[in-house]
Amino acid sequence: MSTLPVYRWRLAPDGLATRRQLRALGLRPGGQDVVAQIERSRRKRGPLVAYLYRIDRARPVRPMTPRRAAALAKANTARRRCPACRRDAGYVIPASLGTCVPCADAPRSAA
Repeated sequence: MSTLPVYRWRLAPDGLATRRQLRALGLRPGGQDVVAQIERSRRKRGPLVAYLYRIDRARPVRPMTPRRAAALAKANTARRRCPACRRDAGYVIPASLGTCVPCADAPRSAA
């Protein structure tokens, strides 16, 4: 197994792109392996790393079908429903709380 070439931030060669850049072009990696990585240094923590893929091997993004759109809507609705009070919170429930903010702030009753 060989190591990946590492490029500094904004110095990657043409023909390579991150996942976000591919998506902006209407493409996806399509099963190809990572060919390189870019690193952006930070002062107090380790560097930010992004993996690069070849643009010429990327495939078009699969179109959204009605069934996929319905499944996505159902999943997003489930993320908004509070497990404690069963109401739609109007926002995605934070994983750190596990419930909507009013339920998380409510004083716990002693049993």
